[in-house]
Amino acid sequence: MAYWRRSSRQMQAATGQVAVAPGSPVPEKPKSPRSRMMRQYDLVERVRTYNPDTNEDLLNRAYVYAMKAHGTQMRASGDPYFSHPLEVAAILTNLKLDDATIVAALLHDTIEDTEATRAEIDNIFGHEIGALVEGLTKLKRLELVSREAKQAENLRKLLLAIADDVRVLLIKLADRLHNMRTLEFVPHASRRRIAEETLDIYAPLAGRMGMHEMREELEDLSFHVLDPEAYAVVKQRLDALADRNRNLIGEIESQLSKNLQKNGITARVYGRRKQPFSIWTKMERKSVGFEQLSDIYGFRIILNDAESCYRALGVVHTTWPVVPGRFKDYISTPKQNDYRSLHTTVIGPGNQRVELQIRTEEMNQIAEFGIAAHAFYKEGMGSPTERLKHESNAFAWLRHTVGILSESANPEEFLEHTKLELFHDQVFCFTPKGKLIALPRQANVIDFAYAVHTDVGNSAVGCKINGKFAPLSSELQNGDEVEVLTSQAQSAPPSAWESLAVTGKARAAIRRATRTAVRDQYAGLGRRIVDRLFVRAKIEYADDKLKGALPRLARASIEDVMASVGRGELKASDVARAMYPDYKEERLVKYGAKKSLAVKLKLKSPPQPARSTSVIPVRGINSDLPVKFAPNGGAVPGDRIVGIVTPGEGITIYPIQSPALKDFEEEPERWLDVRWDIDESMPQRFPARILVHNVNEPGSLAQVATVIAEHDGNIDNISMSRRSPDFTELTIDLEVYDLKHLSAIIAQLRAKAVVAKVERVNG
Repeated sequence: MAYWRRSSRQMQAATGQVAVAPGSPVPEKPKSPRSRMMRQYDLVERVRTYNPDTNEDLLNRAYVYAMKAHGTQMRASGDPYFSHPLEVAAILTNLKLDDATIVAALLHDTIEDTEATRAEIDNIFGHEIGALVEGLTKLKRLELVSREAKQAENLRKLLLAIADDVRVLLIKLADRLHNMRTLEFVPHASRRRIAEETLDIYAPLAGRMGMHEMREELEDLSFHVLDPEAYAVVKQRLDALADRNRNLIGEIESQLSKNLQKNGITARVYGRRKQPFSIWTKMERKSVGFEQLSDIYGFRIILNDAESCYRALGVVHTTWPVVPGRFKDYISTPKQNDYRSLHTTVIGPGNQRVELQIRTEEMNQIAEFGIAAHAFYKEGMGSPTERLKHESNAFAWLRHTVGILSESANPEEFLEHTKLELFHDQVFCFTPKGKLIALPRQANVIDFAYAVHTDVGNSAVGCKINGKFAPLSSELQNGDEVEVLTSQAQSAPPSAWESLAVTGKARAAIRRATRTAVRDQYAGLGRRIVDRLFVRAKIEYADDKLKGALPRLARASIEDVMASVGRGELKASDVARAMYPDYKEERLVKYGAKKSLAVKLKLKSPPQPARSTSVIPVRGINSDLPVKFAPNGGAVPGDRIVGIVTPGEGITIYPIQSPALKDFEEEPERWLDVRWDIDESMPQRFPARILVHNVNEPGSLAQVATVIAEHDGNIDNISMSRRSPDFTELTIDLEVYDLKHLSAIIAQLRAKAVVAKVERVNG
């Protein structure tokens, strides 16, 4: 029986590793196998089998240097530590990688775990190899709170290094593969963490790079550690199925080969069996039992060219019945990781469903080894990374993803976006002009819009899917044609879109746009505050003059200054003093420290209509400006109001009669002229508070609530306190439309016999 993962076993055999028997318990204190380490000449011969022109001297020097650098260091298995980089190098020889990559694999832990330095490695082995080793070195002494933050920062460094040279990724994956193969020797407490990290990041990353052989082995090794019982059950069922169908694989292989040969098509046919982790995830995803899976067995048909692939497909489809909806053409539309193949499922011998993958030899190499399968050096093409920039969609995806992820605001956000980008399979959609857009499964129109262009996403207001209007949150299916409707009136997306988006690119763009919009709001608010102070102080404001004062304010730009004023981090008077060192605060000169509140309020009261352009409009709690109402009592349309700038929070609106305004008497720069700007066609409710002295008798509270409800008021909160045996004091937070509405409710309450007193509360 031929199996799908022959290459994985070949790698294990070549590196002298023996995989843990599937389903067997992982011993707590295993004894090391103490297998013989590879000698220098063994390594050189491995490389020479695919690269006759290998630099033998370079390989020998790296072997000796790494062995001496690691010295007496030991692995958890009891083997010399040097056996680990040596096995990593051996894995990479199976991928037929160049000398620099093999040497970097031998040296990859030297900077991190020995006295070796980057400068020393550059001096002995050259800058190219030094850069590869540096890219694989974890950041040390990270002053970060959480393990996740440290993990994210190290991953960020790794991905940035990979974007510069893809060989860093190949070494890192080989390093992780060998660590997973020997995970049984690691302390039990660390085992699960390493396996989770492998399953979360490194296995999906290998898959994204098209390295499916390595991805499957990493997944199965992780699965064995994370859920050994499930692994054992699936493995047992697979083995039992293999015993029952012992002759089926050979029979189907024979029939396929004969039918193709009869039609003049030369092909290599072999069968395979899905791996335990793949089967387990499919059972969980589709909520089906093992017996209901129809594609446990599959077959590959390997041909010479793409034309033969389509001819073979015709032979298969005319020989056996096709299972509807199971045909996929990844040759004409490759996956983002360069995967190309024809997929189909037919009803084969014995009414057995047979999954077929039809591809060329080159496609098969790329399907198994991904970016490692590309011929790394061709005349005139330069380095491996330069070549991959021209040939590999997977590498283009990686560079694009790193560009997005590097803009994340914090390590945890970066880690979240990385996992989002790595995990999803794909759907393919089209723009109205026929451009193909690849997206993760479960992606919606918001993700599509940002995949087209960030500006399209930011200004999206609607969409059509296959010519029909649909919500922006609609999940997309393969083949959908999507038209995104945009509006110049929308310059920034709603922040709620972040929770709807699936792709890291969309989430990062929405978060970035939201931050920019908030900053612009604060900058606009700050500019109004500064302009108002300069007008009141009768001094000239000019951007050019402020630009010269930026160093004194420790800000990089005028917008930074205005945003800081809007957030309350700087005072407008600080800006004035930076521009005019002789400036003195207006309150000390004009008002004095003990002027009455009445004078202040007169100066700050809402201006006449002729001056309304200097006033900030207030549109209630849904304003684009950061606006909120006074916490104790609020304000309603009809009240004369004043705005107070609260550091870091925006504007707080108080009614002019609020006693809380006394607290801001000595800070005139925080006072703003504001006015109501209400759209009467769209009524809004606003917060108000009343104090009711109620007769303490059964049903009195119900009467108060009934009056408020009958007059279209909305009770937000009630608190009660017993003042005497006869009366209860009720503090009621209401939502009303305006001052007239509030006054009507108060009047109706006063008319009730159970109400002794009603008054409005202003906090």
